[in-house]
Amino acid sequence: MATYFDAGVDIDAGDRAVELMKASIAKASRPEVVGGIGGFAGLFDASALKNYKKPLLATSTDGVGTKTEIARALGKFDTIGEDLVAMVVDDLVVCGAQPLFMTDYIAVGKVIPERIAEIVSGIARGCQKANTALIGGETAEHPGLMDADEFDIAGAATGVVDAPNLLSAEKVCEGDVLIAMPSSGFHANGYSLIRHIITTKNLSLDSNMSAHAKSLGEVFLTPTEIYTLDCLALIKSLRNDLRTFVHITGGGIAQNTARVMSKNLSARYDRSTWSLPDEMEFMAHAGQVPQEDMEKAWNCGIGMVAVVDPSVADLAIRSLAARGMHAWAAGEIVLRGDSQGSTLESAYQAR
Repeated sequence: MATYFDAGVDIDAGDRAVELMKASIAKASRPEVVGGIGGFAGLFDASALKNYKKPLLATSTDGVGTKTEIARALGKFDTIGEDLVAMVVDDLVVCGAQPLFMTDYIAVGKVIPERIAEIVSGIARGCQKANTALIGGETAEHPGLMDADEFDIAGAATGVVDAPNLLSAEKVCEGDVLIAMPSSGFHANGYSLIRHIITTKNLSLDSNMSAHAKSLGEVFLTPTEIYTLDCLALIKSLRNDLRTFVHITGGGIAQNTARVMSKNLSARYDRSTWSLPDEMEFMAHAGQVPQEDMEKAWNCGIGMVAVVDPSVADLAIRSLAARGMHAWAAGEIVLRGDSQGSTLESAYQAR
């Protein structure tokens, strides 16, 4: 006789995980959410969209890559969910969309209810920070495909923006100012390079950097900054003088900035306006990482950029400061000096 449990799937453990995560999920809600968790679909009341002139739904999906391996190695699972939320909702706000709701997917080798609940608690906390409802999710047990302690997470979110308020590359002009917002660390990009350095240089996750009281492992698990509410507040205060945002994720400052400009423009960042974070300098030195690779793998200290009309640059910085977000003018948009069009490499120029 063969049972599902014999095959490696524990239905009871899955049910226990759902019970443990209910309290966290309840905190990540909005008034528009209809019903609770446990159904086949999450429901969201969209009647408020009737007040929009032309509501555009925006959607984004992402994961956190091999940062999950750091969490697994340290046995710490309560922060990785914040990374997931940040990677998804901060992509939505780039076009001016307000994130409304999110769903998640967790794949594991073996369901350990307490571990699943820890992961979901991080997702729920991230959704709270972004005023985004967590309306559903799925936990899948993959015995034989994943080791018992292995896991991966992914998520998707839906937002809305009124068409007249859509932010886009078409609005970016020569002379616009790049307002940078600092990253909280490596965020959730470039961890394959980090793990390669850890392995080849025999670094211990328990060891401390000279500039940090935290261990390397704790530094690597610092949650990704969630910029959503700061960006939405900036949209409200600057209105038409805000062109778009740049979410600095995989590909670094250069490639992501190039995505929000027309082909005749380039972004010139003044690198003297900020310093490479200590943890990135430490890892770059430890791994002898070429600058080009570092700038493609890591955010180099900037997590989000607002592209604004120069007349409101100071206002943008003051508005963010009032919300507790340190920001600074890091560069400007210029006309390209050649006819090759916008390229990823040329988007990040030093003065």
